[in-house]
Amino acid sequence: MADGHGLERRNVMYNEFVIVGPREDPAKIDGLSNVTEALSSIARTRSLFISRGDDSGTHKTELRLWQSAAVDVNAESGSWYRDAGSGMGATLNIAAAIDAYSLSDRATWIALRNKANLVVFVEEDARLFNQYGVIAVNPERHPHIKSDDAQRFVAWLTSTTGQAAINAFTIDGQQLFFANYSGGSS
Repeated sequence: MADGHGLERRNVMYNEFVIVGPREDPAKIDGLSNVTEALSSIARTRSLFISRGDDSGTHKTELRLWQSAAVDVNAESGSWYRDAGSGMGATLNIAAAIDAYSLSDRATWIALRNKANLVVFVEEDARLFNQYGVIAVNPERHPHIKSDDAQRFVAWLTSTTGQAAINAFTIDGQQLFFANYSGGSS
């Protein structure tokens, strides 16, 4: 956005991040509602943690959370803290395969079929709020894009119909996203 590649950003929906981990809970984070306490416990016990490690928004949020827990994950990289360098689904599959903790967005967690021994431990901390937005690419910077189609998509996502479709989308009866477009840009 700062470099002019996008037009305006509009918030369209949200969900939350959750910390998942092995049912045995070696870090003893079950029952914690404070994400930084949970991460501190994972670090203190040197319990395996799998990060996306892919410079995504989820990865950046995770790094901010580690920083707020005063844990230098760069210094721990390769020991108990490991980068998957992959998307959320693959990262969760790795965590399931080796009984590790991970940070996931709730939608991917709900959609994941290979939960194996993983369960949700930490949720509903305000710092786990996960806002999604839409930004149409700037046709002046990228004249090859289908600008009219992009604008129609943005208009649909922010319309009453689009917002209702977001709220109606479920997997196994669980809502994945919650529409929150309120008009204007954000």
